[in-house]
Amino acid sequence: MSNETITLRETVHPDDPENVRAITTSSGFFFDHEIEVAVELVEERLQKGEKSGYCFIFAECGGRTVGYSCFGPIACTEGSFDLYWIAVHEEFRNHGLGKKILVRSEEAMKRMNCRTVYVETASRDQYKPTREFYLRTGYVIEAVLKDFYAPGDDKVIFIKKL
Repeated sequence: MSNETITLRETVHPDDPENVRAITTSSGFFFDHEIEVAVELVEERLQKGEKSGYCFIFAECGGRTVGYSCFGPIACTEGSFDLYWIAVHEEFRNHGLGKKILVRSEEAMKRMNCRTVYVETASRDQYKPTREFYLRTGYVIEAVLKDFYAPGDDKVIFIKKL
């Protein structure tokens, strides 16, 4: 990857539902039902456009979509946004691509008058690198909801002021 150029785009293409499926599946982090939700959000954006409330950043390398984020304003709030998804294809992880996608996502949210970004993730050991990623990129833990996803699997909520 080091010799290949990464490009980031905000437009959603018709093949992006399958790109998102491939990215989320490759990670090994997500259950099948979670992958289906990720794909549905892209499909909703394709069907409804901006009215869907879902915004995306896609990372491409060598003509292949290898990472993405999904974010949007939280209904009934002023300047609060959820970062719903950020994922990088397993073959492209640990090269700073997630951070590039996150920075571009935050820039896009700022343009949309975002004040605070909210992110949630699981407390399972598998998600330790994810939690460390958020801490390294300026997020702080705002709350932990015990046994939220399942017994022993808490919801960890991070925030970042933009």
